Amino acid sequence: MKKYKVGYTQGVYDMFHIGHLNLLNRAKEQCEYLIVGVNADALVQEYKHKTPIIRETERAEIVRNIKAVDEVVIAHTLDKQTALDLYRFDAIFIGDDWKGNPRWEQTRIDLAKQGVDLVFLPHTAGVSSTELRPMEEKKIEE
Repeated sequence: MKKYKVGYTQGVYDMFHIGHLNLLNRAKEQCEYLIVGVNADALVQEYKHKTPIIRETERAEIVRNIKAVDEVVIAHTLDKQTALDLYRFDAIFIGDDWKGNPRWEQTRIDLAKQGVDLVFLPHTAGVSSTELRPMEEKKIEE
């Protein structure tokens, strides 16, 4: 496995779950310094058309306290070139459930021209924020 100096990953981390933790730990295994971009509330609203349950500053604080994470930033764009310009990483990490997605395949090509690897990490089966959000039957009544 190739070891990178600086790695970057970005997400909403709205309903932090074991899949997020697994991805961050796997990313850290492959780099010396891991920067995590927590998507800004306005960005989430813009592209997912959902209001985050937990505010960006609180989500960032949660992620900041994970042992594998070296630095947390609030991400205001999905544009990875902008992120690269700001944070100068050697690799960007994402779940392999995005493999084959046209936007990510183009991102791989664009970043490769600058010597940056796009690394797909194993997705944790059976868990996703999108699937957890509507689970009314698990709601606890008092």
